[in-house]
Amino acid sequence: MLPPRILRRVVLAPLIVLVTVAMLVTLPLWLVVAAVASLGLPPPQRRAPRFVWFGVAWLTLESLVLIACLWLWVAGGARRQERHYALVGWFLSRVYGAAVRIFRLTVDVEGPPCADDAPPRPLIVLSRHAGPGDSFLLIHRLLIAHGRRPRIVMKAALQYDPTLDVVVNRLPNAFVPRRSGRRRIVQEIRRLAATMGDRDALVIFPEGANFSPRRRQVAIRRLAAKGLAEEAARARRMEHVLPPRPNGALAAIAACPGADVVFVAHTGLDDLVTLGDVWRRLPYTARISATWWRVPAAEVPRGREEGVRWLYDNWERVDAWISERRELPVEGTAPPAGRR
Repeated sequence: MLPPRILRRVVLAPLIVLVTVAMLVTLPLWLVVAAVASLGLPPPQRRAPRFVWFGVAWLTLESLVLIACLWLWVAGGARRQERHYALVGWFLSRVYGAAVRIFRLTVDVEGPPCADDAPPRPLIVLSRHAGPGDSFLLIHRLLIAHGRRPRIVMKAALQYDPTLDVVVNRLPNAFVPRRSGRRRIVQEIRRLAATMGDRDALVIFPEGANFSPRRRQVAIRRLAAKGLAEEAARARRMEHVLPPRPNGALAAIAACPGADVVFVAHTGLDDLVTLGDVWRRLPYTARISATWWRVPAAEVPRGREEGVRWLYDNWERVDAWISERRELPVEGTAPPAGRR
């Protein structure tokens, strides 16, 4: 059970700052330990020092954000959304910069930007969900590169992270308890979509979880058990994505009919599912390829049956694009599972 908010504020938030100070003071020791642990390994596998650097950088940035949030609260600016969006943008930009320097991260994005010459209007962003940090990268791109104000529905357990807890709860987002069920998630999506303005972007991951082969098989069996033979058959043809759950996306479209819809496909770190995967197989050069396409509001179907077919059509396009990208060898990256 998640602790009460007051307890999270007076215990977890200060604890992060204290841990950060302790890590900074003992950083030389951690680096020595990491270097010793990497002895005897070839250079591409000497990952421990880089993980230490990134961990310290992350904790430092989180602590600075928490201090800034405290200052905004004391100064009476806790309800000013623009200041908090600017703070989120600053944090994500620094995290991105740290990932670029430490893990040699590169992100290549194809397709027209979502801030194109079309009239300003809200966006509903439907993204594939796979690999570590894909949601952070997507929010960073929307906020920094395209001047959008992202909204998102997240698991309530993420509020154990004090920075997410403080900042996200001050912005139009939603945390949903794990046992609340899909109906609650759809309700929150509908609520967030209904109040969007022209600069807002509601981010949804229709798959509902990070992709894994096991989850794909479970999802296909679930569709078949519900008697959704057409959806199950289409899901079996998609190898790299989970079948989309349509209720959230369709609820958002119905609640904000003037919104354009953006589909996002990406690949590169798909096989890093667990922390063990990240530790063992993080590439020496982390490379993510992404593409997106924008569907104007006037071209988005409104009926449920048409909407479900349209969603699957675009998800098949996501799967096909991933198949093409995974066939291309990229120097310095971990090979996909089954192609070693």
